[in-house]
This record gives sequence, C-alpha cells and structure tokens, in this order.
Amino acid sequence: MTDQVRTDVDGGVLTVTLDRPKANAIDVATSQALHEAFDRLQRDDSLRVAVLTGEGERFFSAGWDLKAAAEGEAIDADHGPGGFAGLTEFFDLDKPVIAAVNGLALGGGFELALAADLIIAAEHAEFALTEVTLGMVADSGGVLRLPERLPQAVAAELLLTGRRMTAAEAERWGLVNRVVPAGDLLGAAMELAHRICGSAPLAIAAVKEIVRCTAALDVESGYRLMRSGDLPNYQAMLRSEDAQEGPRAFAEKRSPKWTGR
Repeated sequence: MTDQVRTDVDGGVLTVTLDRPKANAIDVATSQALHEAFDRLQRDDSLRVAVLTGEGERFFSAGWDLKAAAEGEAIDADHGPGGFAGLTEFFDLDKPVIAAVNGLALGGGFELALAADLIIAAEHAEFALTEVTLGMVADSGGVLRLPERLPQAVAAELLLTGRRMTAAEAERWGLVNRVVPAGDLLGAAMELAHRICGSAPLAIAAVKEIVRCTAALDVESGYRLMRSGDLPNYQAMLRSEDAQEGPRAFAEKRSPKWTGR
C-alpha cells in the first residue's frame, strides 16, 4: 500500500481509501495499488467484504489522472491485472465490494463505482461519464455496465452528453442502494458490510459466481449451467459444512458459526 491508497481492517471488513489530493484521480501506479488491496481481499480468508471510498467530501474520484496523461501516460496504458482502478476488470473477485461515494464520481471514478457490487452515496454525490467531452470513450466499463443498470435511453444520454446525475436521481433509477447524509456515509456502508459478514462466505462467493456467469443467459440456460457442475464456487457451497450448519443453527435457534468450509 501507499499513502495514496490506504487500507484498514475492522473485523472481516477491509476499508480501502483513495487519497490523492485534490481530486482522487487515478494513474497507473494508483491502479496497481488499488488492485493490490482488492487482491488482498480475495486471498485473505479473514476478510469478507471491502468498503471503497475517497478521502475528503468533494471527490470520490475524478477518474483518469489527466495530468499523468498530459505528461505522457497513454490512453491505453496497462493499468495492471485488475484493469483501470484495479477493480474494473477484476472479474473473478469472489467477495463483495461496497462503494461509499463521498462526492463527485466522474469518468473513471464513476466506472470504479459501477465495478462495485453495491453503492452507498452521500446526498451531495454526483455521477458522470465525462469521457466524450474529452474526446474519449468510457471504456473502463462505463459503456458496458451502465446500459445494464439503467434504462437504455437514460444510459445513452449520460454516455453521449457527459451530464451529471445527482445521487437522488441515481437512487430513483436504482443505480445506488441508498443515499445518506455525508456524515453517515461510512457508517451506513460499514453497517451493510457487517450484515454481509453475517452470511456464509461460500454462499456469498456462489452468489457472485452465479450472477456473473448467467448474466447473458435466459433463465432456462442459467438453470442448466448451475446444474452442470461447472460452477466451482456453487459446487463448493453445496458440499460445504456451512450448508449443514445454517439449517442446524436455525433449528437450534442460535446464530450460525461459519467456517468457510
């Protein structure tokens, strides 16, 4: 980790804070540091979920560091194994990421939030894919993920104009899970993270795997894939001790004790 990407652990929750004044912009080195944090989440069995946020109250992230671009960082530079911001192409991450959007999420900053599983937004947060206004395309996931999350006409407007969407509008379209006062943002994100920690880890990994692998399938084809035995996390969950512990704990009227096995 670096001073620009800080991590803290609270129980099973890894908090990842992007701290690059003044706009929390992201260059190649920052992408690699972010990926290091998310890779730690993936590999450390004691970690269950990550909360990702930006330092300060004005910017979650302004996206690609245009100062680095002006100094020669290529538009198609290799940002490392997780793609831009270390997460946008980390497709097989088995654990959830909650984006706690504390301010402006612009360009690649919005794409970073879209790569998370859940989004909690401060009331003053705004979202925009500004790439077309700079002669570029939101190709770090924006052009792919946003049309899946919003009605086509709304997504097209944002992609083609670069206009800003308020947190309230994002909540209205179901793009964010909830909107809270700025002072409550991290608390709300941590509350959600700890609720996830209360679920069985193999079940969480199986949910992420099934959703990822069936996204382009109809329901019948999705069932066929699940029953095929080709989803390793799902198969591990079916055969796990935790899958027996859950019903047993329910019958005994106690909290389950998950082992991840």
